[in-house]
Amino acid sequence: MAAAYDGLPEATKTRVDGLTAVHDFTQTFGSALEPEELARQQQKYPAVSHPVVRTHPETGRRLLYVNRIFTHHIEDLPDDESRELLAFLYDQARHPEYQCRLRWRPGTIAFWDNRATQHYASADYYPHERIMERVTILGDRPR
Repeated sequence: MAAAYDGLPEATKTRVDGLTAVHDFTQTFGSALEPEELARQQQKYPAVSHPVVRTHPETGRRLLYVNRIFTHHIEDLPDDESRELLAFLYDQARHPEYQCRLRWRPGTIAFWDNRATQHYASADYYPHERIMERVTILGDRPR
């Protein structure tokens, strides 16, 4: 997402630097929950605000920190402007020059830094099964 940020037009960088966005799991994962369970999960995992552009704590690089799954809206912008800007930023992340495609083989292990990447699992392995173990390390608060 650092490369995606670097590839933004300068005017867009100026526009998004300093903005914050609300991230909320319920817009995607919450849709399948019954109302009572949704309320419990929202209590446990409330929506949070993060910068639209964060600085990686180790590399110091600026990077986009929004995604279609969790980012609900940009704070302090009218709804239509927030939707339009987020759609533009989401599209920026979809450019092939900012992506890595891994060709899985037996024994392949992949690691990535969720602070600086987005993950999309393509369902292109049928008839094989996909077995995944996920470990998430508690990280810093995005700045």
